[in-house]
Amino acid sequence: MVDVAIIGCGVTGAAVAYHLAKKQVSVLILEAENDVSMGTTKANSAILHAGYDPEPGTAMARLNVRGSAMAKEICAVLDVPYKQIGSFVVAFGPEQEKTLQRLYENGTANGVPGLEILSGEKARELEPNLSPEITAALHAPSAAIVSPWEFALAMAENAVKNGADLHLETRVTGLAPIEGGWRIETTKGEFEARFVVNAAGVDAGKVHALAAPENFVTKPCRGEYYLLDKSAGNTVGRVIFQCPTAAGKGVLVAPTVHGNLIVGPNAQDIPDSADTATTAMGLAQVAQSARRSVPGVELSACIRNFAGIRANTDRPDFVIQWAAPGMLDLAGMKSPGLSAAAAVGEEAVALLAEAGLVLTEKPNPVTRRTRIRFKELTGEEKAEIIAREPSYGRVICRCETVTEGEIIAACHTAIPPRSIDGVKRRVGAGMGRCQGGFCGPRVMEILSRELGKSPLDIPQEGAASILLTGRTKQAKGDKTV
Repeated sequence: MVDVAIIGCGVTGAAVAYHLAKKQVSVLILEAENDVSMGTTKANSAILHAGYDPEPGTAMARLNVRGSAMAKEICAVLDVPYKQIGSFVVAFGPEQEKTLQRLYENGTANGVPGLEILSGEKARELEPNLSPEITAALHAPSAAIVSPWEFALAMAENAVKNGADLHLETRVTGLAPIEGGWRIETTKGEFEARFVVNAAGVDAGKVHALAAPENFVTKPCRGEYYLLDKSAGNTVGRVIFQCPTAAGKGVLVAPTVHGNLIVGPNAQDIPDSADTATTAMGLAQVAQSARRSVPGVELSACIRNFAGIRANTDRPDFVIQWAAPGMLDLAGMKSPGLSAAAAVGEEAVALLAEAGLVLTEKPNPVTRRTRIRFKELTGEEKAEIIAREPSYGRVICRCETVTEGEIIAACHTAIPPRSIDGVKRRVGAGMGRCQGGFCGPRVMEILSRELGKSPLDIPQEGAASILLTGRTKQAKGDKTV
């Protein structure tokens, strides 16, 4: 029997594991997909919000501000792409200016540093591509952008290095109380744990229902995006939000840490939490709304459209509760869920301690993580590493200048990729304008070799997205595949 089992390894589950694994407790992580950060964590706006949106006194307000500050520190020690670029919430006319004032007061009450309301003229001095119709903007200098999937991956890797036991492709199918804890039934067998943490994202309601009567309802909400080429990456230098409504924070235009521009999302309630399709109507809504804030945004530079699912519930706040003795829910992690994740993990650990989990610090936990990003090295550094390891001299992804050495290194980390997109999330191969059209086959070849798997078993993304079924032409007796 382990001390704590965490169900789900998106950014929330990873954060819980990150904090817990530094203690002298046994930690089990059960993830249904073939990689970490496969749900909302890999398909969102990649924003660490300043914290002016949540109503003062809510868990969202408290954990957003704390979580964003923690994320900055964690990204620094775990070598995760992060940039504190600030944000604007723009207003069109007097009525929306009243909303800016309310957000300013919220943020001040929540402890958000440096907030100020700017005139439309001042906002355009700082962001020349803003609409001339904008009359004012709320400036939040503490807002930041991050690589969300690498944030989750880095915390999960650190947890594994500190002793956490991660099981991928292990879907939880049943929960039953037993003496001293819980029996967890999964597609890969049974486990036992003193405490269970439900961090299953859009499926958190289903996991809760395995252990206790339903007391919250998940209402999945899809948001669609444009990802633009790096040629459009300098359109704005800050995150540009519109005034929030009941549907959410509205369509944003923002740089990404990788140098692209992201535009979106819309908000559409959907019955199926797995429905990440993009639609012509939804993308048209995004385009129309984005051009209101930034009229010159070049959507023709789009290299990819995608959609993510918000884990909305029928509650206005995060769902952080004991579903049953020893069973902790961390559900409804809608925006600002990414921003709050590190603080949610910290709070979960505190709640477990209050419930009787003894937490003693490990004497020498792993605290740092680094990786080589070849394209960011100086010429001298590149020559040195190629001399030491020639695979760094072979560029596999030309769009993003990702080398074979980087892919090989990713294949031998604490949580190696199992798919082509798993490599993309770790080192960026396939993120450029050709979206893996050229490098995809080479990435598959390297994965196959380094993992000791047949190319027939290497998926594009999820375990079922197999690309190859056999050779189109194969000599008699050829058993290479």
